[in-house]
Amino acid sequence: MKFFYYTFLIIILPISHVKASLLQDSVPIHDTFTITAEKIGETRTINVWVPESYTKKKDYLPVMYMADGGIKEDFLHIAETFAKLIKAKSIPPTILVGIENTQRRRDLTGFTEVAEDKTIAPVVGGAEKFRAFIQDELFPEIAKRYRISRKRGIMGESLAGLFVMETLMLKPEMFDNYIAFDPSFWWNNQYLIRMADSRLSKLTRPEKRLWFAGSSTKGIAENTRKLAVLLKAENYRHLKWHYADEPDEQHDSIFKATKSQAIQWTLGEK
Repeated sequence: MKFFYYTFLIIILPISHVKASLLQDSVPIHDTFTITAEKIGETRTINVWVPESYTKKKDYLPVMYMADGGIKEDFLHIAETFAKLIKAKSIPPTILVGIENTQRRRDLTGFTEVAEDKTIAPVVGGAEKFRAFIQDELFPEIAKRYRISRKRGIMGESLAGLFVMETLMLKPEMFDNYIAFDPSFWWNNQYLIRMADSRLSKLTRPEKRLWFAGSSTKGIAENTRKLAVLLKAENYRHLKWHYADEPDEQHDSIFKATKSQAIQWTLGEK
């Protein structure tokens, strides 16, 4: 029963979320290009949105990367949210880079010893290669094409949230800002929760910023709350964090319900 429930969360709900997104979100002006991902062995599609000021000024801008960044995924509504927050001067001008999926469950999951985890897709556990693609191939490509500063962030929901949190713990130097909505902490018997203290206690300068949220969904809420309790108790020196406990939200609603506050807290505070 547990496996059926988790499979429903990561397979069925994203489909309905995509359909709703396509009905509501307009297509912003953006760039689309492909890149040969040698680390993964395939061609990937990248969508890039730049704020209006980018063409009017010569500033070097920070970048927010996102998994699930396809036009039929979450790129449209996140670009719209960035545009609104920048126009309201709630956050500084920021470039948004969306990475379109090919095999989502392969790229966003790390190693697992749990047999049930391995049945969600023909291949799982590709997060290390996907992370290497972002760092070694996508970062340089974005730097060639756009005026960017050294500030980088990453955001994601569900399995993409798991990838965000795993990156913070395994390769924290990749990004300055981390945003995770309903991260799938149940993966590999909650291994990220179990390793959190040993990893986060080793963070060094510069300070990392983490915003994460948990809905009322079983398998999600208890684990995000566990992490919040740990962060409060340990008060890690080089991590500034905020946890949004959202008991009125479900797994398929929390992303759109909390995205504005997440982005504004992460990028807007001085």
